[in-house]
Amino acid sequence: MSRATNRLAVKFTEKSDLEPGLYHDGGGLYLQVSDRKTKAWVYRFMMAGRARKMGLGDFDLVSLKDARKKRDAAYSLVIDGVDPIDDRQTRKAAQVAETAKALTFKECAEGYITAHRAGWKSAKHADQWAATLSTYAYPVIGKMQVQMIETAHVMKIIEPIWKDKTETASRVRGRIEKILDRAKALKLRSGENPAAWRGHLDQLLPAKSQVSPVENHPALPYAELPGFMAKLRAKEGVSARALEFTILTVARTGDTIGATRREINKAEKLWTVPAARVKGKKGARKRDHVVPLTKQALAVLAEVPAVDGVYVFPGGKEGAGLSNAAMSELLKGMGYSPDYATVHGFRSTFKDWCGDMTAYPNEMSEIAMAHTVDDKVEAAYRRSDMRERRRRMMADWASYCDGKAVGGNDAVKIGGRK
Repeated sequence: MSRATNRLAVKFTEKSDLEPGLYHDGGGLYLQVSDRKTKAWVYRFMMAGRARKMGLGDFDLVSLKDARKKRDAAYSLVIDGVDPIDDRQTRKAAQVAETAKALTFKECAEGYITAHRAGWKSAKHADQWAATLSTYAYPVIGKMQVQMIETAHVMKIIEPIWKDKTETASRVRGRIEKILDRAKALKLRSGENPAAWRGHLDQLLPAKSQVSPVENHPALPYAELPGFMAKLRAKEGVSARALEFTILTVARTGDTIGATRREINKAEKLWTVPAARVKGKKGARKRDHVVPLTKQALAVLAEVPAVDGVYVFPGGKEGAGLSNAAMSELLKGMGYSPDYATVHGFRSTFKDWCGDMTAYPNEMSEIAMAHTVDDKVEAAYRRSDMRERRRRMMADWASYCDGKAVGGNDAVKIGGRK
């Protein structure tokens, strides 16, 4: 730095009556006095033939000595061909990124819930996420920086409850995995996901089926179904009609309570459940599920109050469908405990009836229940006679629900043999 430096004295810079303007200390460092008598340090330099000015801080915060140090550091960059203003902006951006990486797992989890809440079916789902994370994850990793979480931390959460609360543990693991995946997508962490199951935690923990065998939903024996249906039909209200419709169509609870009027084609006697709402195995290709509607199912629809709204079975809140628990509560109110019969269990009742009382192929009953089957098998049953044969099967099922013995080429009379 060949030009004279250190021209300014501390006492001079401290004067309160300095006229507005620039006071040169040398080497490109200036004390800038504004029209309002405020003071600040600036560094003026040339870069690629262009004059530039860089602020070095307010006079009240940066001493003359420190301003000179900043000037010298900036000058070192200039002689190396680096613009000190660009360099400072780059360092600030890096600092912001590093600060973002310091986000805690809890902050990232709350961000995930906020981002996905609109896509979830109900507010209850978001509450479940928050509750399980608060109970199991936050005490261990809630305050940890998301980039610091490793497999040992996830195991500390999951392993103690894997045997006794397997389903809960599995859900917590899956939620942690999704939160960490989102954090990685946001560049808040790098590397493999420590909560991933396949090829990672599956090497450290036994499979769910080994520690908690799958339990089927308690199902009403099909021999008791006609008597149950008679009791159900004596009940009034939307919940009763929804349960009756669910049984007659062998539907899942979510399909029934989410059914909209646009999905019902009374002329064709069909109910089309959109692929987006059809439950299936992870990764399986989903299709619309078409359900032939029997005269009994159509009669149920005729009894549902015609109110404004999109849902076939309206709930208590305006513009909403029936609640997820409405049919289960009705079943309990009729004296059937969850240990004996469940709403979902009526699907098993249908399956048992098909196997014991009819000659309908297993694949046809699987399709009727919207189970995932081999593409070739489904393609075969999508030929011209499939829908009519399924319509006959559902009609036989509805007749059985009425307590009537049914027959024909595919059905066996109650008490008879296949």
